[in-house]
Amino acid sequence: MITVQLNGSEVQGRPGMTILELAQENGIDIPTLCYRSELNPIGACRICSVEVEGARTLVASCHTPIAPGMAIHTHSPKVLQARKSIVELLLASHPDACLVCDKANLCELRKLAADLGVGLPRFRIRKRYYPLEDVSPYIVRDLTKCILCQRCVRACREIKKQDVFAIAYRGFDSKVVVDQDQPLDKEVCRDCDVCISFCPVGALTKREEALVPKKGIPLIMKG
Repeated sequence: MITVQLNGSEVQGRPGMTILELAQENGIDIPTLCYRSELNPIGACRICSVEVEGARTLVASCHTPIAPGMAIHTHSPKVLQARKSIVELLLASHPDACLVCDKANLCELRKLAADLGVGLPRFRIRKRYYPLEDVSPYIVRDLTKCILCQRCVRACREIKKQDVFAIAYRGFDSKVVVDQDQPLDKEVCRDCDVCISFCPVGALTKREEALVPKKGIPLIMKG
């Protein structure tokens, strides 16, 4: 067993265990966004960052293994400020459409912002905008809401053993693409909603649940 200091208390963990796993086993909640236990961690969102004494920067707890003598702080002022800033940046480039979003109160980004006490973002940056993709009879994609957590990419590849999605371009232009950046219209998506179930926001929706008319059928709003 490996002995470390976790928020001032001495705890033990198994070799190969990550900081996040150790915290969870000891009843300490570290917020995550790109992380899911069913998927290989990549540390893309940095929401789970913690402070390790002696480390040059904050480290992502989801993929950082524990080491003997490590002193970890999961909720120090530095950590909390970093998490709030990350969420603010995500919200700054996110559409202001929570009230009409299909994800509504199930949105993980919205819940995370509430838990961290993040209101209107201080930052003013250009928002991403992509046309709604509704060519697929199974899935509707709204990449304007995508936060690039890559959960759909990894779920499709690691769980369904398919490679429908990938990340393309760089910087602000980065996006989740299908083939050579084509609209999503794959027959392999029939009877499969793995990517939808792993999406933390409203970027992926089942066709029958989205407020999008099927081809040739007018949209009729209930009520």
